[in-house]
Amino acid sequence: MRVTPTAIPDVLIIEPKVHGDARGFFYESYNQKDFTAVTGLMPQFVQDNHSRSAKHILRGLHYQLTKPQGKLVRVVRGAVLDVAVDIRKSSPHFGKHVSVELSEDNQRQLWVPPGFAHGFLTLSDSADFLYKTTEYYAPEDEHCLLWNDATLAIQWPLQDTPLVSARDSNGVSFASAPSFK
Repeated sequence: MRVTPTAIPDVLIIEPKVHGDARGFFYESYNQKDFTAVTGLMPQFVQDNHSRSAKHILRGLHYQLTKPQGKLVRVVRGAVLDVAVDIRKSSPHFGKHVSVELSEDNQRQLWVPPGFAHGFLTLSDSADFLYKTTEYYAPEDEHCLLWNDATLAIQWPLQDTPLVSARDSNGVSFASAPSFK
């Protein structure tokens, strides 16, 4: 497994060792011992999620404030642009974001630690997105940043307005959103 820090060092690109031949491929998508050895982290995952999205679907930017979730995310079919926004006021990267393409072809994973808003845009005709979380989903604690907030200036590769849920279209601006200390 190879780990590459992003421009925000707490957000990590994880590249598993893939064993492939004419039959296909095999890789361990998660191994606690190896993950801890290469990252120094020991997250306790409590929930696995799987979403399928059509092309131009944008989900996010979501976070839980009092029950923050760390997420280990990956794509098993298709491709997405995955985005993590640092909303920790104590961080030197507060208000900054990283974006990484995750796909079935590159088999990358992204570690998004607690304290970040998270979202993605589907780049392929459809995408199956899998993620492990360190905290249970708590709808009463969920918050949403506006995906196109000018302050964040996320460069989504869009030709048209993406399809978003009503909740996501009603996200709040970064300036008015509650954030972590």
